[in-house]
Amino acid sequence: MNWKRVRQIIRKEALQSFREPRLRVSMFLPPILQFLVFGFVVNLDVDRSNLAWLDQDQSPASRELRAAFEGSSYFTVIATPRDEREMQRLLDKGLIQSGISVPPGFARDLARGRSTEIQVLVDGSDSNTASIVANYAGAVVRSYSAARLADLTRRKRMAAEGGTVVTRLAAPSVDLDQRVWFNPELKSRNYFIPGVTVNIITLITLMLTAMAIVREKEIGTMEQLMVTPIRAGELMLGKMLPFAAVGLFDTMLIIILGMAVFHIPFRGNALLMLGGAILFLFTTLGLGLFISTVSRTQQQAIMSTFFFFQPAFMLSGFAFPIRSMPLPVQYLTLLNPLRYFIEICRGVFLKGSGIGILWPQFVALAVFGVAIMAFSVARFRKRLD
Repeated sequence: MNWKRVRQIIRKEALQSFREPRLRVSMFLPPILQFLVFGFVVNLDVDRSNLAWLDQDQSPASRELRAAFEGSSYFTVIATPRDEREMQRLLDKGLIQSGISVPPGFARDLARGRSTEIQVLVDGSDSNTASIVANYAGAVVRSYSAARLADLTRRKRMAAEGGTVVTRLAAPSVDLDQRVWFNPELKSRNYFIPGVTVNIITLITLMLTAMAIVREKEIGTMEQLMVTPIRAGELMLGKMLPFAAVGLFDTMLIIILGMAVFHIPFRGNALLMLGGAILFLFTTLGLGLFISTVSRTQQQAIMSTFFFFQPAFMLSGFAFPIRSMPLPVQYLTLLNPLRYFIEICRGVFLKGSGIGILWPQFVALAVFGVAIMAFSVARFRKRLD
C-alpha cells in the first residue's frame, strides 16, 4: 500500500467534489434541512387540544366537570354546540380535536351514588394525537371522579356520625407517583434528533461513495486511472475516505447543533458515539462501493441508493417502534444495520449507556460492516480486473 498515492487520490477526490456545485450542496444542505425539519416541524407533542363542550345536564356538577377540563393545561373549550349534530359538524370540519358530551341526569346519578357516563369524542384521523388526547381526557375524568368519591365518602361518614365531623375523612385511595426516565419532558425532538444523525451518515456516505466511483466510469477516466501504478485498494481508499470524513463531520455538526439549538441531552461518551459511527461507516461505504459496481450512470447510482435506503429507514425504528411491528418483520429488522446504530445513538444520547449495555449492537455493526465491505471490495476488484 503506497500511502503517497492514496493521499493524491484523496486530494483529487476532495478537490473534484468541492468544485462541483451539486456535490457540494449534497454534502452539507441535506443534513441541515433534516435537522431543521425534525427539530421544528416534525413534532408529535400535543400541548393543547381544542375542545367542544355539549352540556345536556346544565347542572352545577356538569359545570364543575367543565371547569376541571378548562383548568387542565391540555384543553381549551372553544365551542359549546347545542346538539350532537353540531358537534359532528365541528369534528368534520377539523375545528376541534375532541368533544365532551354530558348526558341528562348526570348530576342526579352522582348525587345518588350511581355510575354515570360521559361521552368523549376524539378525531381519530391522526391516531397518535387521538391516543394522546384520549389519555388526557381520561386523566381529567378520573381526577374528577376521585374528588367526587372522596366528597361522597366524607358526607356519608358525617351522616353516620350524626353530623359530627370526624378526623379521618379521606376515602381510601392509591396515589400514583409517576417518573419518566431519559426524556422527562416527553419531547418528540429528543427522540428524533439522535436518529437524524443515522440518516445523515447513511445517505451522505452511501450516495456520495457510489456516485464518485460511477462518475469516473461515466466520464471515461476510470480506464486512465487503471493504467497508472495505482492499485485497486489504493483507489478504493482514496475514494471512500473523503466521504467518510464528510459523514463524520456532518454527524458531529448535528450533535452540536442539537445540543445548542434544541438542548437535546447528551449523557453518554462522545468517543463511544464516534466508535459506533466508524463501525457503521464500514457498512455504508461498503454498500456504496457495491452500488458502484452495479451502476453505469450517476442516475442509476442515486436510484439504487434510495432503493436500499427507504426500506432500511422504515425498518430501522427511527419513527416506528420495532416492537409494534409484526413478528416476522421484527425478525427481518435484525438484518438492518441502521437498527443497531440508531439504538447506539439513542442509548448514548438519552440514556448515557456504555459499552457494557451496547456491546451487542457494536458486535452486530462490526459483523455487518466487515462482511459487506469484504464482499464489495472483492466484487469491485473483480470488475476492475
